[in-house]
Amino acid sequence: MAANNSNRSDQQSDENTRLYNPYQNFEVPVKSQYLYKLPTSPEYLFTEESLKQRRTWGENLTFYTGTAYLGGSVSGATLGILSGVKNFESGDTTKLKINRILNSSGHAGRTWGNRIGIIGLMYAGIESGVVAATDRDDVWTSVVAGLGTGAVFRAARGVRSAAVAGALGGLAAGAVVAGKQVVKRYVPI
Repeated sequence: MAANNSNRSDQQSDENTRLYNPYQNFEVPVKSQYLYKLPTSPEYLFTEESLKQRRTWGENLTFYTGTAYLGGSVSGATLGILSGVKNFESGDTTKLKINRILNSSGHAGRTWGNRIGIIGLMYAGIESGVVAATDRDDVWTSVVAGLGTGAVFRAARGVRSAAVAGALGGLAAGAVVAGKQVVKRYVPI
């Protein structure tokens, strides 16, 4: 009876693990006793961590800031290319035209990347703060983070500008979260 129960627990543990051979890239025969059984699911120190399916605040900060900077840089570089082409003069050589395009795209890409990267940084910080304060992660968390980001980004231009930017930021964040839910539901990926 005891042997039968131990076989069942071995079978269950075999389903939740995978064999790992540290010497797989080398043409070396390895006995099965030297293979490691690694778990297939993520490992957590505490069970509370496994219940939350969310990025940490540091991962969140890195993701939003990096994505915003990259998107802003690409958009700015595109606008810079258009601006450089628009500023061509009739007597410009090919080398001078390329120089104008590179200078204007580099300048605009840097400028837009920094501006939008800062917006991503503020959004990630505010969203992580709201999640830590309320211990909830839902649509309203994103809306509040967008509202706060818009208001803080335009706070130096006055109360009216901050209120308008906050409202636009909240609407934009809500639209992005709603769009994400629609894509998850209707687009089979």
